Amino acid sequence: MTETLTAGGAATPTRQAVIDADVHVNVPKVDALYPYLPRHWVEHVKQAQFKGPSESYYPRNAPLTARPGTKPEDGPPGSSLALLREQLLDPLGVEVAILNCTYAIDSLHNPEAAVDFARATNDWLIAEWLEKDSRLRASMVVPVQLPAEAAREIDRVGDHPGFVQVFLPARTEHPLGSRIHRPLWEAIDRHKLVAGIHYGGAPGNPPFPSGWPSHYFEEHAGMAQVVQSQLCSIVSEGVFDLFPEMRVTVGECGFTWVPAFTWRFDKEWKNLRRLVPWVKQAPSAYIRQHVRFTVQPLDAPPTHGLMMDVIDQLGSDEMLLFASDYPHGHASQPEARFMVDLPEPLARKVWSENARAWYRL
Repeated sequence: MTETLTAGGAATPTRQAVIDADVHVNVPKVDALYPYLPRHWVEHVKQAQFKGPSESYYPRNAPLTARPGTKPEDGPPGSSLALLREQLLDPLGVEVAILNCTYAIDSLHNPEAAVDFARATNDWLIAEWLEKDSRLRASMVVPVQLPAEAAREIDRVGDHPGFVQVFLPARTEHPLGSRIHRPLWEAIDRHKLVAGIHYGGAPGNPPFPSGWPSHYFEEHAGMAQVVQSQLCSIVSEGVFDLFPEMRVTVGECGFTWVPAFTWRFDKEWKNLRRLVPWVKQAPSAYIRQHVRFTVQPLDAPPTHGLMMDVIDQLGSDEMLLFASDYPHGHASQPEARFMVDLPEPLARKVWSENARAWYRL
């Protein structure tokens, strides 16, 4: 029997196998990358104000940034493999955990720094995480703001068996479907990896078309809108037509908005499909075939019955992936109860089998 995490740290039993599709790991400090950086960058970091990526997708000390007890003595939450084993992998009986590192490479405007720090972070992930626990897989980080360089990094480490996904922040300078990003998609397809569009991003431009929000609360609540714009771009620009085997995971952005979004997307496609003749199917069909969503954090309706209605409206029982979002915390974590109450065989699919098939584990 395994257990699910709740907001207060208690556990709810489950008999399901567990594949965790979103576990966060953090570079403890820039010094940890010294063994993997070119010597001139080590000297530069030691002697100058530049200390690597300084932006963060999550405010320090905010409740959602870390659950109680997840911060080690010598680093930020998510920087300790020992705590990850103790608090997540072992008690939940996790079969496979997919690591996402939100080290903000996309915030670096010096292209040489972006390339070298991405390389160093991936080498650090291999040496300090993937090679130390066979249950771990990871998303590689890439300089998404430099698509050709991102493609080179995918080619460099894309065949490493520990990497199953490419980390793409939801906020980007240009929409991900834009032909500017074509080299990135070609490399993801070439190595048969998953494109992981994940909450966050620090490209330097506002998160909303209308400009900068006043509060992080607005940015956090509105991130689903950002992801919707990315899915609009990817479908409309024909990424799934160009790459018929492409797989995209949307992480940490909810999923209960998907039915209403696809209804509108389909309606407008019927009205305007002559403008995008290469889009051969209704957008909802592309999304059901090519996109998966992690369940945490869950934007839950007030009752379990309504929750099951939303899942039915997705039109597929293969679209949801269990994720703990470790070490992040949320004031309310209804996904623990929701996950336990799922009927079979849907429960088995969400807990593990959807992710097993999606990531070809």
